[in-house]
Amino acid sequence: MSQSLTHTSPAVSTPPTAPTPAAAAGGVRRPLAVLAVILLGQFMAVLDASIVNVAIPSMRTSLHASGSGLQLIVSGYVIAYAVLLVTGARLGDRFGQRTMFIAGLALFTLASLTCGLAWNPASLIVFRFLQGIGAAAMVPQVMTLIQVTATGNTRARALSAYAAVISGGMVAGQILGGLIVSGDIAGTGWRGVFLVNVPIGVALLVVAPRILPAPAPRATRRLDLPGLAVLTASVLALSVPLVLGHEQHWPLWTRIMLGASAFGFAAFALVERWVHRRGGEPLFSDRVVRAPGLLLAAATLFLIMCTFGGWVFILTIHLQSTLGYSPVHAGLLFVPNGVTFGLVSLNWTHIPDRFHRAMIPGGLLLAAASTIAMGLSLRDGHSIDPVDLVVLAVMGIGYGLAFSPLMNRATGKIPVTLAADASGILVTCVQLGVVIGVATFGTLFLTLATDHLAAAHALGTTAVAAGATLAVAGILAMKAAR
Repeated sequence: MSQSLTHTSPAVSTPPTAPTPAAAAGGVRRPLAVLAVILLGQFMAVLDASIVNVAIPSMRTSLHASGSGLQLIVSGYVIAYAVLLVTGARLGDRFGQRTMFIAGLALFTLASLTCGLAWNPASLIVFRFLQGIGAAAMVPQVMTLIQVTATGNTRARALSAYAAVISGGMVAGQILGGLIVSGDIAGTGWRGVFLVNVPIGVALLVVAPRILPAPAPRATRRLDLPGLAVLTASVLALSVPLVLGHEQHWPLWTRIMLGASAFGFAAFALVERWVHRRGGEPLFSDRVVRAPGLLLAAATLFLIMCTFGGWVFILTIHLQSTLGYSPVHAGLLFVPNGVTFGLVSLNWTHIPDRFHRAMIPGGLLLAAASTIAMGLSLRDGHSIDPVDLVVLAVMGIGYGLAFSPLMNRATGKIPVTLAADASGILVTCVQLGVVIGVATFGTLFLTLATDHLAAAHALGTTAVAAGATLAVAGILAMKAAR
């Protein structure tokens, strides 16, 4: 990273805090080593969410998976990941971030192995849920460790690296997935996209105990089991019918579940208040929720990842199934988007301070316009041309101008004592956005894509819907910036 340590923006500055024991004891090298280890774990989790997209057509052929089965294979991981993130953060506070990171990493690595050995769609869906549970134990510790080991502009740099890892993982997943599936390494085919995690996970399991700090656990932290149960049921009631409804022609049970999900989320709010009144520790802590700008930031992040997750899913299907591109060719086409996202995420603090207030909404509106332009350009079914690649690059710039600054703004005013809960809430919204994006935009696309030409029109229609969603996110960001 090339950002200056002396540059601090008023819009993203954080209150000065005393150095943590871990940081003070380790000097400069220790925090950098910690950052490298935890971001590699984060990279694995992001990689696994995106690498599967490229393997979808191969899985469909090999496992005879239905469209809804494919969506569950993609979404099952993220559903478990999303609903358990806050609990994972809470467990990190209770038993120590290092302990939970290593435990989650071990489960994630084992589940990756079993995914690579899956024998039918149902077994793969189950193992993907297990992967999600491992990620939910591991990933919340990443942002918490960043917040407790870094302050001020150093934290901004670390969060920028965090955002760059997210984009890098997305792009690497597309490319690496394509290489693995096309290369058919040792005859593994699509199974290699899961097995690649195993050696990385084992290496991290060897290194992490020696590198990660061991903050004193907060044994008094209690789990919100009622809140977790209601939230899990509500997310499943929303996502499952969205995934399965199209293929089953929207039977009565899907409509009942969708209606029940609305009551479920309302019940979740009531349960959280009840837990708070009884002196418990709700998943969505009242102190964290009331932090300035947190709820607007969380809602904006949800909409950003809803469009991004859904767009990657449908564009991958379109490139391979409609245009007939190989997995490697399809993966490489995402490079311009990921590179520009990563570069902007790492260097946004170089932009003059006077533009920071407008940067987040401006970036979202730029991403919205480029998403719509890309969809309308591909409506005639033509192959990807250089102009389309430029539009993808501009889209990455828009996302980059919004995502990292928004994360930094949302966490900048959160006390370190609430870091775990804040990171859990924000990353939960990010992952729930991916789930809902794949389910809603994926269902819209698959419903309209009845043949080759219809698929091209479906992509355009879905892109307009995604762009409109991003525009709403931009409006929310404008309100948050006031």
